[in-house]
Amino acid sequence: MSPAPLRILGLDPGLRKTGWGVIRVEGNRLSHLGHGVIAPDEKAPFSERLLALFEGISAVVADWSPDEAAIEETFMNNNAASALKLGHARAAALLAPAKAGLPVAEYAARLVKKSVVGTGAADKDQVAFMISRILPGSAGATADAADALAVAVAHAHARTRGRLAA
Repeated sequence: MSPAPLRILGLDPGLRKTGWGVIRVEGNRLSHLGHGVIAPDEKAPFSERLLALFEGISAVVADWSPDEAAIEETFMNNNAASALKLGHARAAALLAPAKAGLPVAEYAARLVKKSVVGTGAADKDQVAFMISRILPGSAGATADAADALAVAVAHAHARTRGRLAA
């Protein structure tokens, strides 16, 4: 008897654009359900931009009813102010699914790329290309949405190996 189908929400957080993607996992089969980008008004005050991210992701959770969520960890940035702002965007992205009661796993960007492309040094174009092959129906996803779908795929792979990220 195979396990019940599972919906996974993948998130690629950013203050300007946060990509999201939802996949369905049924046994070893992955399928694309939806994807998009949340882009707060760049001229809005910082707190309003964070609120827009939180509300946008909350709406995605309400619309797609995922069972689990996964988010990409931030990479170290030489600019401390930029890294701090990205950290705030990540927090908004982490809180939305957590508030809905979803478990949220975190994955390093290199692990996500390796899971999808086979190398942790893959560029955004390579990730988008592989996502379009792995998930028919996702063709045309922007780089941010393709990255979010890649996070969801990496989470699905980690689940099947029994190595969930904390």
